[in-house]
Amino acid sequence: MLFKGLRQDIAAIRERDPAARNALEVLLLYSGLHALMLHRPAHWLYRHRLFFPARLLSQLARFLTGVEIHPGAQMGRGILIDHGSGVVIGETAVVGDGCTIYQGVTLGGTGKEKGKRHPTLGKNVLVGAGARILGPFEVGDNCKVAANAVLLEPLKENSTAVGVPARAVRVAGKRVDANQLDQVHIPDPVAQELCRLRMQIEQLESKIKRLEEEKNEDL
Repeated sequence: MLFKGLRQDIAAIRERDPAARNALEVLLLYSGLHALMLHRPAHWLYRHRLFFPARLLSQLARFLTGVEIHPGAQMGRGILIDHGSGVVIGETAVVGDGCTIYQGVTLGGTGKEKGKRHPTLGKNVLVGAGARILGPFEVGDNCKVAANAVLLEPLKENSTAVGVPARAVRVAGKRVDANQLDQVHIPDPVAQELCRLRMQIEQLESKIKRLEEEKNEDL
């Protein structure tokens, strides 16, 4: 089973990377493949609650390959991590079969949630160099996320997303109507946070005022 999976990973690289000349070269020289090879036993250790050796092995893989895959992440077969430097894949991330991930990609969380907090990629998803997919949502099968995009919401299957924050510009091969892409009224996370803080301040001021009134009544 292990060697069958390795053959699938090598075949995927040879099929999708024109620079791959033969299986031996891929096996010996491709850091993305090495990262996946080391992740498999690390994930096995993690599933058997051997957390420290699992993390130790994953950190060794990071040192050797420049690819950081948390041992809890679920990685499918036939995955191509091309070049790989700077790739970060979080603990609860799921990467489906046949996905292609380029250098500098982050499959991360927002740092606030517990439990499932990293994205789930369907089958045959392509994530361009430097893209960031952040949050516990799903990216459908056969989707493409453009280089340097920042995806913060679910993506339907067969979609192409670009931009910061990323929005679908193609779905099932058809261009999305430009009128449907509201590039002006995009939620501003900074403004939202300031609004939340302002509401908290107003609540605190109201509470202080009420306490002062109660104190004056006691006097």
